Amino acid sequence: MSRIPDLIDLLPHDMPLALVDELIDVQELSIHCRVTISDKNIFFNHETKTLPAWVGIEFMAQSVAGWSGYHAWKSGNKSPIGFLLGSRKYQAECSEFQQGDTLDIFAEQVLENNGMAVFSCYIESNGQQVASSQLNVFVPTEEKLEELLAPKQDKQ
Repeated sequence: MSRIPDLIDLLPHDMPLALVDELIDVQELSIHCRVTISDKNIFFNHETKTLPAWVGIEFMAQSVAGWSGYHAWKSGNKSPIGFLLGSRKYQAECSEFQQGDTLDIFAEQVLENNGMAVFSCYIESNGQQVASSQLNVFVPTEEKLEELLAPKQDKQ
């Protein structure tokens, strides 16, 4: 099999909205990604040189998107559009991430049914867990996506 594309090529995001830097490992039901906190992140606070810890939810969601994009790529398809429906029990051990921090993001699919999925996610820094959550996501079929995005017709 050919070399796995860079994470940015697996995400349905463009810069500056692609927030996760690299794909470290991907398996059938899991992914490991990495980001280094820098001033290139659109949520970076240039005065305090920090990033709010709540951005960790988006790191997790983009890692899940990378997982989905990888499996689409493996099948010869383009990365699908997905929706973060919500998160459960997002817990962060800090209120912000510091410039230069390297965060490892782990996500594992625990349930999938008809495009709806649940992923158990956590973030580590220096080998210590600093955030965790469960994400609920939806990846519609192309037909369903077109239906969702189509303008509503007035019914008479």
